[in-house]
Amino acid sequence: MAKRATRIAASKSEPVVTLYADSGWSPLGDDDQRDQSYVRKVRPQSDNQRRLLKAIEEGSLTLALGPAGTGKTYLAISAAVEAFEEGRVARIMLSRPAVEAGESLGFLPGDMQEKLAPYLRPLYDALSDRLGGKRLRALLADGSIEIAPIAYMRGRTLNNAFIVIDEAQNCTYGQIKMLLTRLGWHSTMVLTGDPDQSDLLPGLSGLADIADRLRALPEVTVVDLNERDIVRHPLVASMLTVL
Repeated sequence: MAKRATRIAASKSEPVVTLYADSGWSPLGDDDQRDQSYVRKVRPQSDNQRRLLKAIEEGSLTLALGPAGTGKTYLAISAAVEAFEEGRVARIMLSRPAVEAGESLGFLPGDMQEKLAPYLRPLYDALSDRLGGKRLRALLADGSIEIAPIAYMRGRTLNNAFIVIDEAQNCTYGQIKMLLTRLGWHSTMVLTGDPDQSDLLPGLSGLADIADRLRALPEVTVVDLNERDIVRHPLVASMLTVL
């Protein structure tokens, strides 16, 4: 007991170190500028993010293009969850290409779901943040939310659904064309991606070409986000201007 009392007394005498004191930046953010993770209604942080959410609400097809950290995926999934909770759609469909980011992982163990889990993890994270882990597992189990790779989308017609196609810069022109034609009645589709950060061989990504062609259609909205819309660490925006 004496040794324990000595350790407690010593710990109380140690100085308290304040992290991020010099920079003025905190990972917890400013309450006036950042929503808490448990707030169900996501608040856009920039004009372009507001334009994106408005386009998703008013149109059936929206393309969100921009660099990492601009909230493309998170805002799209948040809009999908909100539409589902309000009963405007019967299910949420999320898809992204199973493309490795510059390195080969080799053969992954497990069944199909376990093999695909590393590629689809960002979608699970965003959904879990909006719904909570327990409810997400229940909705995945009953099919209200489906997460699938691009290869499994051919031949389907998605009615009364909210569809989010993430990391579309890693899709070819043919793949994106196939995905766009999956849009069914009473459905909303959002494609997100960064044309400058494709993991495909040069010239294979079809996102920029598709976006340029669809800009001419009044029924389709293409929202271009930039470094001013980045909501991650401030250093991310600074790096993207020079990299």
